[in-house]
Amino acid sequence: MTRVAAVDCGTNSIRLLVADVDPATGELTELDRRMQIVRLGQGVDRTGRLAPEALERTFAACREYAAVIAELGAERTRFVATSASRDAENRDDFVRGVVDILGVEPEVITGDQEAEFSFTGATRELTGRADLARPYLVVDIGGGSTEFVLGDGTVRAARSVDIGCVRMTERHLMRDGEISDPPSPDRIAAIRADAAAALDEAEAAVPLREAATLVGLAGSVTTVAAIALGLDHYDSTAVHHARVSRARVAEITDRLVTSTHAERAAIPVIHPGRVDVIAAGALVLLAIMDRTGAEEVVVSEHDILDGIAIKAAEDAG
Repeated sequence: MTRVAAVDCGTNSIRLLVADVDPATGELTELDRRMQIVRLGQGVDRTGRLAPEALERTFAACREYAAVIAELGAERTRFVATSASRDAENRDDFVRGVVDILGVEPEVITGDQEAEFSFTGATRELTGRADLARPYLVVDIGGGSTEFVLGDGTVRAARSVDIGCVRMTERHLMRDGEISDPPSPDRIAAIRADAAAALDEAEAAVPLREAATLVGLAGSVTTVAAIALGLDHYDSTAVHHARVSRARVAEITDRLVTSTHAERAAIPVIHPGRVDVIAAGALVLLAIMDRTGAEEVVVSEHDILDGIAIKAAEDAG
């Protein structure tokens, strides 16, 4: 077993996984998994730059993670940065800060690489389950982008498109720094239109309708699942591999897009950092289910972070 640390820095959150991994089988024993909402992508869609306050929030989380990694004695650390840092003009400031704190350079990966990591992390433990037909379509709804990857054991096709819960919120639900509360019908329609166009783009590369099982990843999906399960607090064990019907997703989406900030904040399973962006994330998930014809989504807590850890162990071996 190889002890590795994996960091996934996205548009909305930064997450850490320290695990012992068997490089031969990909078997993973989790030692520590944590997440912070840092909103690194704050304003990137509008300005093209990472905001100073967003960088500082991210670096503060990195300092916390560096202490955990040192305490647990990881042999190898891999830091992957996704949509926001791909888009930013001043991404070199981000890279320098991470190197200073963690001693490793963040890999600003492509959308296709992001999709491959997500597929590996999400499907490694699904292989062999008779109740989940293949091929799988893994959908990772992030803050700035959404990855689509179709495969049956290995990746057949993948595409990343620029729809995510933060990007859609800032583009369509925010005016003069304020969130539309609740969103007006024209703003909801604008998100649906963006999602439809992005799905057209994704479908040009990935045969979305060939999927037999839809697997959903990341905070928008897991939050919708936690609401569907009626949890009074977030429980990752209950959420992992939950199956949520399209009808239930539609019902929850309607509830979220007609709620005020206070009403969404009162839902106990919504992380405070997701209160403003969850409506847009749910709209993206529902659009995907409508396009693919999926009657349910299988929710996975194992995702790109697990894929990064597995790849780090393979490289170390």
